[in-house]
Amino acid sequence: MQTQFDKAQYLEWYESMLLQRKFEEKAGQLYGMQKIRGFCHLYIGQEAVSAGIISAIRPDDNLITAYRDHGLALAKGMSANECMAELFGKATGCTKGKGGSMHFFSKEHRFFGGHGIVGGQIGLGAGIAFADNYNENDRVTVCLFGDGAARQGILHETFNMAMLWNLPVVFICENNFYAMGTSVERTSKVLDIFRMADAYDMPADSVDGMSPEEVHLAMERAVKRAREKGGPTFLEIKTYRYRGHSMSDPAKYRTKEEEAGYKEQDPIKHVVRIIEANGFANTEELEAIEEKVKQEVDACVKFAEESPWPNDDELYKDIYVQEDYPFIKD
Repeated sequence: MQTQFDKAQYLEWYESMLLQRKFEEKAGQLYGMQKIRGFCHLYIGQEAVSAGIISAIRPDDNLITAYRDHGLALAKGMSANECMAELFGKATGCTKGKGGSMHFFSKEHRFFGGHGIVGGQIGLGAGIAFADNYNENDRVTVCLFGDGAARQGILHETFNMAMLWNLPVVFICENNFYAMGTSVERTSKVLDIFRMADAYDMPADSVDGMSPEEVHLAMERAVKRAREKGGPTFLEIKTYRYRGHSMSDPAKYRTKEEEAGYKEQDPIKHVVRIIEANGFANTEELEAIEEKVKQEVDACVKFAEESPWPNDDELYKDIYVQEDYPFIKD
């Protein structure tokens, strides 16, 4: 089985996607044990999207997304320790235990959230790209949102301004077909979401989100265009989440047959088949990667369990820049 990507890339994809999968499976277990509370949206099934995006951008490029952010954060380089601690609400979490599942953030890794407001990050992503453009650097911003958020008015305003100002941004709709629980067919006459870019003369494409190769290639083209001052691109990456919208969603709006069909396209199994077919790694080497990931996930749970809760004096920190803000009293 021939491929245009090398052994190192496939092994990188495999480890990244496996870490995301095992982290999320563990998070789901811990949620059931009430170790993790509040909202929790798992990324299981969508790992090829994050893996293909990250392999096509630079570490200093920006990424901003919605509330299904765990997998993307791990792929961008954030540690399993700081991510799991944040889910636990601990002081060692990536936002000091104050953000939880939906609000991961890392200035170091240029991961700008994690946003709970549906579609709110679309305008923010363009704003980050505007700042880079203004400062004349060559960073690219990757701005992700779901198919439900594609119905928000801010998308149209942002697309218009991004094209008008020729911003270095790649807009990505992670289309897992159901928004919270309503299929695309019930919410839009236009089923090919990428066509929404036509109204703004924005280059756009539909991408197989179960294949890290296809995601990488589409991203490579879009990032090259943005970095060379060619302006925005809109990618509709079609993927599938195996779990419900959140941990409270039993996902009764779809059939078992549909779920089974997509699991046959599982991105991790796809990568393993190519690794094995090309002799990139044998069974023992793949098992060693799996054991490494297992130990990393076990260690991050231990780290989160043993980490301290935030101190009470953290309550009013990291909220207002104005130190003498008159409406908060000790």
